[in-house]
Amino acid sequence: MCPAYLKLYDDGELDMRIDELYSIIQSCVLCPRECRKNRLKGETGYCRSGETLVVSAIHPHFGEEGPLVGPGRLAGAGGSGTIFLAGCNLGCVYCQNYDISHLGEGRQISPPELAEGMIKLQNLGCHNINFVTPTHFVPQLVKSLRVAIENGLNIPIVYNCGGYESANTIRLLDGIVDIYMPDIKYSDSSKSEKYSDAPDYFQRCCEAVIGMHRQVGDLELDGRGIARRGMLIRHLVLPGDAAGSEDVFKFIAEKLSRDTYVNIMFQYRPMFRAGEFKELNRSPSLGEFQKAIQMARDFGLHRGFTE
Repeated sequence: MCPAYLKLYDDGELDMRIDELYSIIQSCVLCPRECRKNRLKGETGYCRSGETLVVSAIHPHFGEEGPLVGPGRLAGAGGSGTIFLAGCNLGCVYCQNYDISHLGEGRQISPPELAEGMIKLQNLGCHNINFVTPTHFVPQLVKSLRVAIENGLNIPIVYNCGGYESANTIRLLDGIVDIYMPDIKYSDSSKSEKYSDAPDYFQRCCEAVIGMHRQVGDLELDGRGIARRGMLIRHLVLPGDAAGSEDVFKFIAEKLSRDTYVNIMFQYRPMFRAGEFKELNRSPSLGEFQKAIQMARDFGLHRGFTE
């Protein structure tokens, strides 16, 4: 299966998308914050990002979900070609990558340089190009993709995001992204406001995720079990059910599909500013994790967390 972006490139549609995306950051409304800063003139908003890409790391990653990494992960072959972007449009107090997302550690890079990195990942045998925290750099990434296509890129694009997305930006990614991998962090607006500075998180996330699923559908695997197209959702179990997991799973089952691939994650540890919040200053118990798994099963979900 050829990546969808090759057809957009051949039709000239990709260039039009790039132009439209760059017009958006002249008064930036890429994400729900709608800061309306002219990033082309050096102004910055919530994400603290201007026009220039800032990248923390580019390398094969073997710790992602199995369908992204591939069956060769134990032998060190394949992997997901991850590109970690600096900055973020969320303010999660427990962020495990806070040095990148909050402190902005990384180096400035041009679209041709990033395209070169994408080709290197493909040449190393990576199964996909995995943009990590891409929301605030969508125009620059699509521009980089165009250069990479001209140099032979032909593996799927993964959009690995925090879930706080603009439905309009997701619309402009139709046919560009092959695999969407959003977080659905919360269903409770009071918690999303307190812990991520985003009171409208669940509403905006649901709107965007419905659009993503409409574009790519449920996760499709090739004969080797490697993802070629579709959606994976991540949901991190928080202590004391601060994430409101039941309503998250209900949304997935009823508004998307019971065949949605859901990674229910048990990796939360107090990081960054989590110690300032007593209820977040511990790991979830095994019982809390098992309860979340059972909730998902009760709604008929069955892919991802059972694999």
